[in-house]
Order: sequence, then structure tokens, then C-alpha cells
Amino acid sequence: MQGFADILKKLRKNNNMTQDILAEKLGIKRSTVGMYETGKRRPDIDMIGKTAKVFDVDIDSLLGEKAERDNEKKLNRRDELDIAKKLKDTFELLENANDGLMFDGEPLDERERELLKISLENSLRIGKKIAKEKYTPKKYR
Repeated sequence: MQGFADILKKLRKNNNMTQDILAEKLGIKRSTVGMYETGKRRPDIDMIGKTAKVFDVDIDSLLGEKAERDNEKKLNRRDELDIAKKLKDTFELLENANDGLMFDGEPLDERERELLKISLENSLRIGKKIAKEKYTPKKYR
């Protein structure tokens, strides 16, 4: 993941801006910009906001968080259908078992069933994403 220092330097260069010009726009010293770009110093949240405005980007992009979320493996329609089918099949198996869905010998109420369903669905989603990351050839990433 690219950090603030790398992103700041890249944005500054892409905008044909010197450290002096950026420092002037931000109301700080050039040496402070240099320390931000080398990672020797981290800006406070106000300075991050000012920097985002100077480059007309959102704060998440400036911090590298948006890029990280965008690179996360997305599930396609086929994956979603597969998850729904596995979830349905799993619940049918559990409900058709001799004791059905129980916890400590007591049948699950509707709320507990829904929580279990959500938990299983999240687990299936995570498993799909991990499998995509692990088994997708590099040329298709």
C-alpha cells in the first residue's frame, strides 16, 4: 500500500509543483513538505485536509485507503449466486438434521437464526475473496 509520503510526492510532481510552491499553498515551510515526503514527519488532520484541497482529492485517496479498498477483490454475480446457494443448502442440512438448529439443547429462535445466517454468509464471502486472491492468475489481476 502506498503511504501518505509517496502519494504526496506523486501528486506534487504530477501537478508540476515544487516543494516551495506546495509549502506556500499550505502555509508551511519547504522543509516540512520535504519531511512529509520522506516520511520523517506526519501531518496532523487539518494539514491532511488542506493538502487534499490543494490537489482536489479526497482524504482517503491522499492516505492511500481508497486505493486499498478499490483493490479488494470484488465478488461478481456468479459468486453472489454461489454464496446464496451454499447458504441455502447449509441451512437445509442443518434444519433437516435430527436435532435441527440448537444451541445448548434449545432450539434457535428467529433472531439467533438470522445472526447465524449473517455469520455464515460473511464467512462464505471472505472465503470467496481469499480464493479469488489466491487462485486468480496474475495476468487477470
